[in-house]
Amino acid sequence: MTANTNKIAIVTGAGSGIGRACALALIKVGFIVVLTGRRIETLNDTAEAASAAGGRTLVVPADMTDPASIAALFERTVATFGRLDLLFNNAGIGAPPLPFEDVSLAQWQAVVDTNLTAPFLCSQHAFRIMKQQSPRGGRIINNGSISAHAPRPFSAAYTATKHAITGLTKATALDGRAYDIACGQIDIGNAATEMTERMAAGILQPSGDTLIEPRMDVSNVAEALVYMATRPLDANVLFMTVMASQMPFVGRG
Repeated sequence: MTANTNKIAIVTGAGSGIGRACALALIKVGFIVVLTGRRIETLNDTAEAASAAGGRTLVVPADMTDPASIAALFERTVATFGRLDLLFNNAGIGAPPLPFEDVSLAQWQAVVDTNLTAPFLCSQHAFRIMKQQSPRGGRIINNGSISAHAPRPFSAAYTATKHAITGLTKATALDGRAYDIACGQIDIGNAATEMTERMAAGILQPSGDTLIEPRMDVSNVAEALVYMATRPLDANVLFMTVMASQMPFVGRG
């Protein structure tokens, strides 16, 4: 694996699950990682695991629904390290699995704010930094999800935001081209984390049946993310899907 000593990364939602696994994997290949999320306790747990592996991190709690908190995150990063080489827009939430007509406006807006507006704002801040720094450029990776392609039942808000992330990825890749800013998207299906534990007990299918869905080890996601993150800036993985082989995605519905 290519070493990336002294390169600086921000990982949102780094306190658990995919964010933690990816942050630790980036540290193993030489990144210094800024760990951000809402819960300082879980961020500190990730930082302790990184330190035990010989890595360096900076813990900056941030609320992805608060533009001022997002701005402070990037200001702290630049003040500490002077540059930014990688942003992984990973943090995300879902609404309760309710019938379409019962999703409240507040539930819709909470998902949109976290899953779409926050990555947009984070990417804007990253753009400003990456355009001005020397050496110029950097990379942004968005967590798209399988739901960027096909919905689950009762997931209108989550699915809409993940489809929108695909458009944001393409627009960011295009607008960043002139400034050596690459943007790609990783679409993840059934990684074994706290968020997908309910799949082991059975989850509603489009047919109306409830089925147990296979999951894969989250290390598969971390290794894929590292591959995307360590390409030279003249190469970009625009889209990558990594999924449990036997999950009902191909042919869903």
